Amino acid sequence: MNSFESILQTYPPQAPLSELAWEAVVQVAPRKDLGMSPAGERFIIPIVGGQFAGHIEGHSLRGCVLPGGADRQLLRPDGVKELDALYEMQHEDGTVLTIHNRVTIDAPTDGPRYAFSHVKVTAPEGPHAWLNRRVFVGTLHGLPPEQQAVLIRVWRLS
Repeated sequence: MNSFESILQTYPPQAPLSELAWEAVVQVAPRKDLGMSPAGERFIIPIVGGQFAGHIEGHSLRGCVLPGGADRQLLRPDGVKELDALYEMQHEDGTVLTIHNRVTIDAPTDGPRYAFSHVKVTAPEGPHAWLNRRVFVGTLHGLPPEQQAVLIRVWRLS
């Protein structure tokens, strides 16, 4: 047995586990066209508010999504959409968390929709600093147009 096979047998694969950390309904303003680029068509969607709530690792997460963030979107020539959202969520205790959510959406007409993200949280020192030391992934669901909002679910990997 070579070294590669020996290493693989010594460290058998273990899939990461996930636990729902929070859910957010993020309110958005109408999409603005930013024009074509060599990488594809560009858009920006202002984030104007919302709410979030969850419970994980003995911590309650609850509060509002602050206005002022934005979701920058790129519609690639192959039909895949890349979203790069940066916004703040204010916990009910006043702490402001910065959320950087990078989403890949593939919605082929002949197959299932794929919409998953990597979510990076930046929290100040204090009771929410543990969020800086975790890996989060998410999903994105568009809500009916009259609601002008999206549903984001975020899971912690362990």
